[in-house]
Amino acid sequence: MEPGQEYEDAICTLNTLQTNASALEQVRRERGHPHLQLQAMRGFLERAGLTVEELDHLNIIHVTGTKGKGSTCAFTEQILRSYGFRTGFYSSPHLVQVRERIRINGKPIGKELFTKYFWQVYGRLDETKDAHGGMMPAYFRFLTILAFHVFLKEKVDVAVVEVGIGGAYDCTNIIRRPWVCGISSLGIDHTQILGDTIEKIAWQKGGIFKPGVPAFTVKQPEHALAVLKDRATLLSCCPLRVCPELEDYQTDCGPLHLGLAGLHQHSNASLALQLSHTWLQSRCLPGGMGWLADTEWPGRNQTLKHGAVTYFLDGAHTLRSMQACVNWFRETAAQHESRASGPVARVLLFNATGERDSAAMLKLLVPCHFDFAVFCPNITEAVTSCNADQQNFNVSVEHMLTRCLDNERSWRLHHSSGPQLLIEDALPLGPEKKADPLVFPCILSALQWITQGRDSVLADGAKTVFTVKPSVMAKAAPLCDAVEIHVLITGSLHLVGGALRHLDLASSK
Repeated sequence: MEPGQEYEDAICTLNTLQTNASALEQVRRERGHPHLQLQAMRGFLERAGLTVEELDHLNIIHVTGTKGKGSTCAFTEQILRSYGFRTGFYSSPHLVQVRERIRINGKPIGKELFTKYFWQVYGRLDETKDAHGGMMPAYFRFLTILAFHVFLKEKVDVAVVEVGIGGAYDCTNIIRRPWVCGISSLGIDHTQILGDTIEKIAWQKGGIFKPGVPAFTVKQPEHALAVLKDRATLLSCCPLRVCPELEDYQTDCGPLHLGLAGLHQHSNASLALQLSHTWLQSRCLPGGMGWLADTEWPGRNQTLKHGAVTYFLDGAHTLRSMQACVNWFRETAAQHESRASGPVARVLLFNATGERDSAAMLKLLVPCHFDFAVFCPNITEAVTSCNADQQNFNVSVEHMLTRCLDNERSWRLHHSSGPQLLIEDALPLGPEKKADPLVFPCILSALQWITQGRDSVLADGAKTVFTVKPSVMAKAAPLCDAVEIHVLITGSLHLVGGALRHLDLASSK
């Protein structure tokens, strides 16, 4: 077997946990009884050869929130690693490869390491499934168990663990004794699971508090903060503190500089400073601030320049995060345009998934004054050799394309002229749609049309070239005439990840 095939086999096997019948039955059964989720997680953990007692020794920093929890974790991990600690970092979702979710010393674990540990955990679970009614953990549960296994085997000094969804009943909340807990900015998201008010969501997030464990949060809406304080009291958290503004920190070297762009990152950085300081105090070390500038977190306020084409990537997928994205893009794109030697074309590449209010997000994007708006599903490439790391079996292609058409119609309602998009032989949605397809079938085809051959990375001869109707090519004249093309890619982290697979070749290796 070739070295690369073993990793692909592991990923393909992992993907079966997205759709296996027992996992789907778990979800249905536990939906009305969320407390069963942690009970089931404990059982899977033990079947994998781990115990909650072992997790007690992992030195975990547990972080949840609606917006910014991943960035907070990235800042926290960077600070602790800069002190020489061996760090573990578990996050979701991944952008390009699933092993990005499990990091050692800031880097995704290698393919060989992932493969070795994957089969160790999967093998134990598979061997014991017959004695447990054929039950296997669903995708995210399995990866959480795998992350704990990796961190224990690799003997990390401290593990930064990002909650998946919510907090109280999230499978990461099997953790009993974290060193410190953090809650980033709260907002409305995942309402079918967490509730449809900020108070209900705050109750879920506050479920990660533990007796005697210090906790921090950022400035929150009044009612949300009140719920968090009540939860902290009820769960005997010790105590819950609100972080200061980043500008209030005293430094000897002037204002703090962050490695992640955007004013909204200031609260995330402040929370990370408090979380890392709590851990460092346990080691009798002072808190550090200088390393915030070294933090990297791809797909969040990220800029990539490929010659005449500049990509602005941000996985914003809630109203609050989209407003922050718009503020960042308008400021950053204006800076780039001021340095351009001629006209610049602005293009939006957008997709949104799940229950999210894409129409409201698109309305926020209108003031960016895009020349074109492009819509496509989160399919990296419309060919059978699509990367297994980015396959999603929980949503049909037809559903994804229908959602894109809904997004396109929303844009037309918000905008005086609709997106000028057509592609020959797009994935069919039915006879009535074939004559006038309004979305691209995949991310690669969308990027190829937007860049018009001006990005050498996309012009790679190994990539499939999608044929576009001549009438549509004529409409792309402004893209050809512009000195530069600025592309904002947003609405979904999965969309951003699919784009990075084509734009950042190192991320796919």
